[in-house]
Amino acid sequence: MEILILIARFLFSLIFLMSGMGHFTQAKTMAEYTKSKKVPAPGLAVFVTGIMLLLGGLSILLGAFVNVGAILLIIFLIPTAFIMHNFWTVKDPMMKQQDQINFMKDLALAGAAFLIWYLYQTVPVPLSLAQ
Repeated sequence: MEILILIARFLFSLIFLMSGMGHFTQAKTMAEYTKSKKVPAPGLAVFVTGIMLLLGGLSILLGAFVNVGAILLIIFLIPTAFIMHNFWTVKDPMMKQQDQINFMKDLALAGAAFLIWYLYQTVPVPLSLAQ
């Protein structure tokens, strides 16, 4: 059963690790998009959120400081859903649908991160560096 938890941690963290790397490999493009959403200091925002994603994803994957990692992801996901994927302001139907999908994805991932945070308050993380 422990291997299933390790697989789940891997699958959950993968999106954050890939996205976090994208914040650095595509920083200029992401900063331009972030600027279009009226985020102050878009370059810095992309850098800081990239760090949050990488640290959050790694902590859950490795099972070390899982609570901190889950909180980092929650702090990233909820504002990102409302700021970057504000589908209710989009006129183009295709873009509106895409933003709505990403909005719901971010909220679902935040819910999963809340669940991870809650569960690992009392339960040790099997197959982790923290053991």
